[in-house]
Amino acid sequence: MGTSVQITPLCGVYNENPLSYLVSIDGFNFLMDCGWNDLFDPSLLQPLSRVASTIDAVLLSHPDTLHLGALPYAMKHFGLSAPVYSTEPVYRLGLLTMYDQYLSRKQVSEFDLFTLDDIDSAFQIVTRLTYSQNYHLSGKGEGIVIAPHVAGHLLGGTVWKITKDGEDVIYAVDFNRRKEKHLNGTVLESFVRPAVLITDAYNALNNQPPKPQRERDRDFVDIISRTLEGGGNVLLPVDTAGRVLELLLVLEEHWSMKFLNFPIYFLTYVSSSTIDYAKSFLEWMSDAIAKSFETSRDNAFLLKHVTLLVSKGELDKVPDGPKVVLASMASLEAGFSHDIFVEWAADVRNLILFTERGQFGTLARMLQADPPPKAVKVTMSKRVPLTGEELIAYEEEQNRLKKEEALKASLIKEEESKTSLASDNSSDPMVIEIHNKHSSLDGLDQHGSKFRDVLIDGFVPPSSSVAPMFPFYDNTSDWDDFGEVINPDDYVIKDEDMDQAAMRIGGDMDGKLDEGSASLILDTTPSKVISNELTVQVKSSLIYMDYEGRSDGRSVKSILAHVAPLKLVFVHGSAEATEHLKQHCSKHICPHVYAPQIEEAIDVTSDLCAYKVQLSEKLMSNVLFKKLGDYEIAWVDAEVGKTENDMLSLLPLSTPAPPHKSVVVGDLKMSDFKQFLASKGVKVEFAGGALRCGEYVTLRKVGVANQKGGGSGTQQIVIEGPLCEDYYKIREYLYSQFYLL
Repeated sequence: MGTSVQITPLCGVYNENPLSYLVSIDGFNFLMDCGWNDLFDPSLLQPLSRVASTIDAVLLSHPDTLHLGALPYAMKHFGLSAPVYSTEPVYRLGLLTMYDQYLSRKQVSEFDLFTLDDIDSAFQIVTRLTYSQNYHLSGKGEGIVIAPHVAGHLLGGTVWKITKDGEDVIYAVDFNRRKEKHLNGTVLESFVRPAVLITDAYNALNNQPPKPQRERDRDFVDIISRTLEGGGNVLLPVDTAGRVLELLLVLEEHWSMKFLNFPIYFLTYVSSSTIDYAKSFLEWMSDAIAKSFETSRDNAFLLKHVTLLVSKGELDKVPDGPKVVLASMASLEAGFSHDIFVEWAADVRNLILFTERGQFGTLARMLQADPPPKAVKVTMSKRVPLTGEELIAYEEEQNRLKKEEALKASLIKEEESKTSLASDNSSDPMVIEIHNKHSSLDGLDQHGSKFRDVLIDGFVPPSSSVAPMFPFYDNTSDWDDFGEVINPDDYVIKDEDMDQAAMRIGGDMDGKLDEGSASLILDTTPSKVISNELTVQVKSSLIYMDYEGRSDGRSVKSILAHVAPLKLVFVHGSAEATEHLKQHCSKHICPHVYAPQIEEAIDVTSDLCAYKVQLSEKLMSNVLFKKLGDYEIAWVDAEVGKTENDMLSLLPLSTPAPPHKSVVVGDLKMSDFKQFLASKGVKVEFAGGALRCGEYVTLRKVGVANQKGGGSGTQQIVIEGPLCEDYYKIREYLYSQFYLL
């Protein structure tokens, strides 16, 4: 049998709830994402709480709340202690996202699900990997290799490939096929016939062909410009450090080209830290951004038209007039966007522009309904300092708690002292037993007063003393011919420690926290939260434009057909979208399609029979390997035998090997071959679905690319044309793209 694979959804199936899935590979338990939503409902995490202690590793795919929001809570309350793996941007931007979430809620509620220290502790154990880096697990996970690959949805977003015994399990949720300004498209199509593919059905019903990027960006800035020219303000509810980066680049480019003077503000508690990290992550971004920096040292995130703000007070101080504000949170449940919406919604000139679908049950989702509501009830909360009797009562309570803690500490210290003294008295002959001496004195006093005043000759420690002498610590250092042996690790400041120190002070590249966020964290003034409900009349324009950065339904089906997995598992999507994609794939891609319910464990173990064999030295000495991508391949004629340890081994044939037909290995993409021929000086173009090379030669692919069941069908490349010099030259170039065994 193949590698054992079981999948158990913990959250986020047949709905749009946060993502969290348990994937067990030969008994090693992976937690794929650990998400929460902006409502922070603990009931969603109940399935996770039941398995948290059994998890061996956590793999994070994206730096937003839906993919990693529950990590601090799970580590604090559920005992989750497994190592965590992610890319560098997911680690950095995910940390900022959680900071922003905490600070946004702490200002408007007594938020106690987790603290900043809990966030730091959770992210402190994250191991950061680069794209395509193969990381070999050890211990219980021996033999398992994990590797992150480009997802294309958010900066650092990951498609995870888990490999065991040559079989691949791919976890690909929220991927994007299209190139954007700051991100390349996903590399999911580069994987062919994995044993298991776990993917989402979130956009399965979105079958509208996406607009070209230029047209979409033009429509986006046009509607913003019309609002500003009409005297209105524009609010874009955005995430903390995800899709907002694409929006900032679109606005920055348009403002530069049109020389617009309307102010743009990016308002989150960690806005400056977010942009500072974005400046340093250019190698994780699109080829265009990386190339621009290499050639002209032009950093795309040196924003000249965007002002970074970290508090609502700063926005209130700016001059009146039309403006664009990008503020967190995208759900409008908390954060600056919530307060700005309440202020601006009643003005018919203003525009609330949504660039992603709101999370289910949130204010943003309610406003995106068709038709939108004319009025909504909201809760306005703010934190105010305590005054008068409330302040006096608070201080008295704090003093009482301090006294209780001091008393408790003194009792513990006294108990420890007595315990230590008792142990010392029992072993040290120099210590005089005080209680026995006093009992003897009492006896003498009863018989006569002449023995009343007796000086005790000896070293008697006071009752509060721990030992009759100063502590002595024996120095057991090792020495060699050159002096004392030291451990270099004792003098090295670990990266994690430096990171945490920087994030406590700040979190940006210079180690400085956004001033508004720092003042909020360091502010210890006694305060309380006051709330009131009000009804907001929604007269402003409400528009949704798709900047989610996810592949549409048609692209998803095309990608799945190309990847052709042996087994397919769908998660995260509405019930209608999940069933639609499940039925489509069952008919056209592979028969083994699953869509499990919450806590329903499914077994997707491969049906392939795999055996481990040892290649004998005699056989290997006569094998000629050829390089094919990341692998080396060779044709082997051998017979199966056994080693002294009863392990299967391939041995050289005892008789001459029979002849075999030549095998052509490789997967040629016509678009890549077109570029190759052009580099060789051949005039080449696509015409009628074929590739015309020069005047006389034509190449075309015939046959079926894949068949139901995930198997690859017969596909041929036909070369047509008269036998001439060009024909033989093109054929030679074509052969060079394959490997002949």
